[in-house]
Amino acid sequence: MRSVAEAKEQAKALRAALEAEGVAINHAQSLEMVAKQNGARDWNTLHAQLMRNTPDPLRLNQRVRGRYLGQPFAGEIIAIAVMGQNYEVTIRFDEAVDVVESEHFSNFRRQIRAVVDLDGISPAKTSNGLAQLVVEPETR
Repeated sequence: MRSVAEAKEQAKALRAALEAEGVAINHAQSLEMVAKQNGARDWNTLHAQLMRNTPDPLRLNQRVRGRYLGQPFAGEIIAIAVMGQNYEVTIRFDEAVDVVESEHFSNFRRQIRAVVDLDGISPAKTSNGLAQLVVEPETR
């Protein structure tokens, strides 16, 4: 078990599997079962352990790289807010990114604000079904 999100997904799957067998439990009960399956006394204990062991993948002033609307970028996180299991990030690109695929005109962006999950992938999709933003820490 690596993260709170993974534990919650496991609890959701456990609840669905038990429900399919005719055993109804609530979400809190499934979280408690997952905690015990993973060697913790209760859900609060497991949650605290996972939070302690899970570094924030994204943070203020962090150098990042990735793809925005299909275009590669490098830049810096200049603002960040935690929104449940997501982050709202503002990224300033090192070089402006052309967000238009047309050969007839361009639209350059130097800074964006978007929501990404803990893996740095936006839930918002482009018309071709790809994530609008994929961001990851820059390694040196």
